[in-house]
Amino acid sequence: NYVAETAKENDVERHIRYGVAVKSADWSSADKCWTLTAESEQTGELETYTASFLVGCTGYYNYDQGYKPDFPGEADFKGQIVQPQHWPENLDYTGKKVVVIGSGATAITLVPTMAEKAAHVTMLQRSPTYLMPLPSTDKVTLALQKVLPEKAAYRLTRARNISISRLLYERSRKSPKAMRRLFLGIIKRQLKGKADMRHFSPDYNPWDQRLCVVKDGDLFEAIKAGTASIKTDHIERFTKTGIRLKSGEELEADIIIPATGLDIQMLGGITPRVDGQDVVLKDKVIYKNVM
Repeated sequence: NYVAETAKENDVERHIRYGVAVKSADWSSADKCWTLTAESEQTGELETYTASFLVGCTGYYNYDQGYKPDFPGEADFKGQIVQPQHWPENLDYTGKKVVVIGSGATAITLVPTMAEKAAHVTMLQRSPTYLMPLPSTDKVTLALQKVLPEKAAYRLTRARNISISRLLYERSRKSPKAMRRLFLGIIKRQLKGKADMRHFSPDYNPWDQRLCVVKDGDLFEAIKAGTASIKTDHIERFTKTGIRLKSGEELEADIIIPATGLDIQMLGGITPRVDGQDVVLKDKVIYKNVM
């Protein structure tokens, strides 16, 4: 395990307290220090720590639960609703009809994988996203590794990939119409007429939002095979047997997966206090998180 080996090599484990969840962080101007209250996962007892500096390395999402809208009629659905962040290990979707709500990275990953066993998987999106098929194995990297030292091959690969990403972004900013034709042309060649291109044609320019990578084009392969499809519409309500769309169409489903994104959460949900006053982080942080 790379992380464990690196921690041991640099003798940092003795500075780590495992199995404790920080519940509060209080700054005292008089004492010029932070006081942290943490709860032991094993005993439930509270522990106190003090520090001169507090660095939040908790990420910026709520990892306890993702963002999920309240869908009308959700309680009426007789099938199974599965949250991607709390994926049940024993979920059996073999031969089932599955609807995945969303068009981001989670949906793009789930749909082709589930389509291998499910009867059919439908990706239900409100609006299309720009998709880019990329190979999971970089052949250029493999070739470089054969002729160069590992570190040199890594650096060249990183430089190449960063340059390509930057070029695509800059060209998208300067020539959005041309890049739109390029991206949609790539998808059209992948689909080979097996799907309506309206489901893949966003109403915004490339890189107004991030592109979504389709690993090895597996989503397009599933669509061409008929085991997956995309529907662009809005949800009216859940029904006993699936989802009724605002167009009047109903999607039958045994399993519904709301891949609807994540909730932003700073400092792991801790509300810091300064001299007894709660600090609302969004009121203290300005453009691009510069304090």
